[in-house]
Amino acid sequence: MNPTYDLTLELIRRDSTTPNDAGCQALLAARLEAIGFTLETLRFDEVDNLWARRGESAPLICLAGHTDVVPTGPLENWSSPPFAPEVRDGMLYGRGAADMKTSLAAFVTAVEAFVAAHPDHPGSIAFLLTSDEEGVAENGTRRVVETLAARGELIDYCIVGEPTSTDAFGDTIKNGRRGSLSGHLTVKGVQGHIAYPHLAKNPIHLAAPALTELAATEWDTGNAYFPPTTWQISNIHAGTGATNIIPGALTVQFNFRFSTENTAEGLMAQTHKILDQYGLDYDLDWSLSGNPFLTHKGRLTDAIGDAIEMVTGQRPELSTSGGTSDGRFIKDICRELVEFGPLNATIHKIDECVAVEEIAKLSAVYERTLVQVLLTPVR
Repeated sequence: MNPTYDLTLELIRRDSTTPNDAGCQALLAARLEAIGFTLETLRFDEVDNLWARRGESAPLICLAGHTDVVPTGPLENWSSPPFAPEVRDGMLYGRGAADMKTSLAAFVTAVEAFVAAHPDHPGSIAFLLTSDEEGVAENGTRRVVETLAARGELIDYCIVGEPTSTDAFGDTIKNGRRGSLSGHLTVKGVQGHIAYPHLAKNPIHLAAPALTELAATEWDTGNAYFPPTTWQISNIHAGTGATNIIPGALTVQFNFRFSTENTAEGLMAQTHKILDQYGLDYDLDWSLSGNPFLTHKGRLTDAIGDAIEMVTGQRPELSTSGGTSDGRFIKDICRELVEFGPLNATIHKIDECVAVEEIAKLSAVYERTLVQVLLTPVR
């Protein structure tokens, strides 16, 4: 039907369940090498990564994404096999259709069209691809960014191909993401017979007032780009399963999604302060998945916003909603970063899909963005 559609099919057919790349990067690398990209394969442990660059001069615009996909879930629940792409009623079904193999295909065909039209374009174009975004994200983009930083290779502009559209294709650009900070709390008590509570210490009762205060705390009020910071319990457990035993410990897993109005260090300190004021005997282990980041309205947001409006007729909104992405790593070496891709309504679900008519449009948006960034004079 069109080059982007055809390439999307080839990518979906590869079972690249994280952290397996299944040959996706080799397929894309061959296309890029054919149009003058220099390829660098970066493998860390079992993770495949690709850094490909065309040109040496500034500005450098990077197209970033992941070839890995989440597990399919029960195969019998799919209307068609997840790695055998199928079109029904104008929708292309398959694991990774929306997250994010269509974006990868659109990146490549957009650059192919751009280079064909402007073989001597100013500036540089790069691809940063990983097979470790949907998994633990330790040996993927994080390690590539560390490698680039160590040799002083910086990025001016970056587009991450995450599915960002919500109600209609092109309605949303992500220009930032909230930070994610998780805690594993163990409140210690004394186990005992439930008929003799004076000989035991119930950690559930001891922790309840502190957990109530944590849930009720207003951590900040957000700002023009971010909603207020939230604190949520994801798991809580105590006891042996017996009805006549006071548990000896309570474990609570919780998570902060926080804005640029806060820092991980500040949230940790405030949490400890609340726990300490209740005199709890506890252990608390922290895990920072990523700090918040923000690209203010400027050259890149204008360029991709103009491109989307040219293709779809509507002006997208800027948003920082949703979970984390590999943008949290790239922003350390990048001046301006946004995320844009297809509708996200079916990502990670059974029968993941993307509208066929929007596949070529996505490539057109990326191509026009390259024109806006590399060929259009700064306003």
